[in-house]
Amino acid sequence: MGTAAADAAGASVDHLTATYQAHYRSLLRLAALLLDDIASCEDVVQEAFIRVHAARRRVREPEKTLAYLRQTVVNLSRSTLRRRILGLRLLPKPMPDMASAEEGAYDALERDQLKTALRGLQRRQREVLVLRYYADLTEAQVADALGISVGSVKAYGSRGLAALRVLMESSDD
Repeated sequence: MGTAAADAAGASVDHLTATYQAHYRSLLRLAALLLDDIASCEDVVQEAFIRVHAARRRVREPEKTLAYLRQTVVNLSRSTLRRRILGLRLLPKPMPDMASAEEGAYDALERDQLKTALRGLQRRQREVLVLRYYADLTEAQVADALGISVGSVKAYGSRGLAALRVLMESSDD
């Protein structure tokens, strides 16, 4: 086949093979600049060669095959990114971390049991425990609020926790 016949037929398979061998790595680097993982880059470059091979008869000037391949790699990289973004948008939104109805019911039961058990404590023990653990006050702040010593706060707190533990365990039975 003469040169005119080869030009009329477009890029030959031999020309594409030579282009592949000479420029595969540079096209892979081009794709790597546009995409984030090597597997996608390899897929894009392979797909570009497949498409150019399928359209080789339309490539009128074989010396422009590399330019055609580069443009195909860029376009396929854009398409890949577009599909990824669309896929991320279509992902189902994660459900908020909400307790199930059963967990809510158990929490309500435990709160009710705790309130009942707190009512069973002595007044000072209940005051110390509520101020210390519910209001999150320090022992010194609880002592100031109740007008008692820090030692008394510790004693009422210790005894109150022990009594509360016994009351909570007895209500579980």
